[in-house]
Formats: sequence, structure tokens, C-alpha cells
Amino acid sequence: MVDTTVPGLVFVLVYTVKRDVHLSAAAALGLTLLLAVVRLVRRETLKHAFSGVFGVAFGAVFAMMSGDARDFYLPGMLYTLGLAVVYCLSAMLRFPLIGVLLGPILRENLSWRTRNPGRLKAYTKATWAWGLILLAKSAILFPIYLWGDATQLGWVKVALSIPPLLLCVYLTYVFLAKAPPPIDVIAEMEAELAAEEEAERAKERERAGVRGRPDEAPAEP
Repeated sequence: MVDTTVPGLVFVLVYTVKRDVHLSAAAALGLTLLLAVVRLVRRETLKHAFSGVFGVAFGAVFAMMSGDARDFYLPGMLYTLGLAVVYCLSAMLRFPLIGVLLGPILRENLSWRTRNPGRLKAYTKATWAWGLILLAKSAILFPIYLWGDATQLGWVKVALSIPPLLLCVYLTYVFLAKAPPPIDVIAEMEAELAAEEEAERAKERERAGVRGRPDEAPAEP
């Protein structure tokens, strides 16, 4: 979040003062690269750093090519809108994206779809929450992009970076806290595997016992 929010803040700050699209884009991109280098030096995960670099780079290219500072925010806005649509569609199809993402983390994989209807309902509610909140965010930003100026768009974009995310996380927690506990399918698979291995060892011991048993001596006449 820092890798995308802070460069956006730098962009709008520089643009508010200098009114120079190229300088603002260069400042935002430079800060993003600096954050990536810091993560690399500290041996932190580079996933967010690279996503921030690519996101800011796309925005910078858009803005410098068009000469319109508002276009700096367009790639991120389109991404948010697309993600909102995906969330809503997955909830409508009863394959909620939040469940797909959290299932492996909570060791339940996709068991909630067929074996845990309470969690399916909770994941569906959480996914709807993410989708609708992101749609609401898009509904605020796109009119400003179309009819407002770059400074207004920049400050509103920065203001809407973290609060909607926190609201989504909170609602997800509330919905899942009221849901039945997850079914630990990983533990089930491990138990089944252990049982199969134990059964195989038992068969091996039985075969070894048969092979080691002495033949019975023939009865004397």
C-alpha cells in the first residue's frame, strides 16, 4: 500500500506546487524506485515494490504522453474498477473471490463451497462488500477524472487509498467471525496419508512375519 499511496501523494504535491506533469511523474516514479531499492537492500518481499513500480510507471507514461496530469491516476482507477467487477461477478456466481484467496491460507482450500455452507455465505457477503466498496470508490473518482482537475482528483485519490481497504478488511473479519470454523482439509489429507502409510507398514510387518515363521516339521509315523 505504501508503494502506491506515497508516490501518488508525491505526484499531487509536486503538481500542486509546480504544475508540471513531467516533473511530477518523474518525482513519483523516482520515489517508487527508491522504495524498491530499500526493500531490496533490507531483503524484504519485492512483490508490493514491483507492483508499485509498474503501477506508477504506467501512470507516469500515461500522464507524460497525454500531457494531462489526471491520466497519472487512470491505470489505477481502471484496475480498481476491474477488480470490483470481478469481486461482484464471483459473488453472483457463488464462487466468491475472498474464499478463493483465504481458503489456502486458512487450510480449508475450497471445502467451504460444498462442505461448509455457513462459510460460503460469509465469503459471499465479504466478497460483495469488497466489490461494492470498490465500485463506490470508482463512482467517486471517475466523475472527478472526467469533469474535475488533476489536483482535486489527486487529493481525493490519496484520501480514498487506505480507508476503503480498512473497511473491507473489517467487514471481512466481521463476516468470518460469525461463520462456522474452517474445515482443515490439509490436516485431513495428512491424517489420511498417515493412515495409509501405517496400513502399508502393518502389511509389511505381516508379510515379514510370515516369511520369518519356521516351517512345521512333518509328523512322525
